[in-house]
Amino acid sequence: MAEGNGSNTTFVQAEDRELLVSRVFHAPRKLVFQAWTDPVHLPKWWGPKGFTITVQEIDVRPGGVWRYIMHGPDGTEYVNRIDFIEIVSPERLVYSHGGGEDEEPFRVTVTFAEQGNKTELTMRMLFKSADELNKVVKEYGAVEGAKSTLDRLEEQLAKI
Repeated sequence: MAEGNGSNTTFVQAEDRELLVSRVFHAPRKLVFQAWTDPVHLPKWWGPKGFTITVQEIDVRPGGVWRYIMHGPDGTEYVNRIDFIEIVSPERLVYSHGGGEDEEPFRVTVTFAEQGNKTELTMRMLFKSADELNKVVKEYGAVEGAKSTLDRLEEQLAKI
C-alpha cells in the first residue's frame, strides 16, 4: 500500500505495521477533539457510512473503556472494545482498539494540530505485525472504512 488521497484524506503505510491517516477539517481543534471524546457525539459518527453503533459502555477517560457493537448494512455485527490510555485535551488521544477474541488489539494515537481555524487530524494505527495490518486492510477494508468514518465525522462537526 502506498500513499493515497480520497477527498482530503491521506493514507500512508509508514512502516510495515503502521497505517497513517491524515485529514484537515474546517473546524477548530477544540470542536474536533470534542467530537472524538464526547459520549453523545462519538457514536453518531463512528464507523463507515451505512453502519450503526450499539453502545454497551462508554467511559472516555484514561483507563476508561468503550464497548460497542458495530452493525454493518448487511446485518453483520462487529464486537469492538476501545481502552483509553491517554487523553490530553485538545491535543492527543491514545487508545487500544480490539474486536473479537481472535483479534489482536492495535494501538491508535490521534493528534489534533491547530491550523488557524482548521484542524489537522492524524491517526497512527500501530499493529503487532505487518500481517495484522494487511489483514485489516484486506479483510475489513480499513483504508476505505477510515475515509468513510472521517467523512461522517465531518458531517457531525457541521451539526455541533
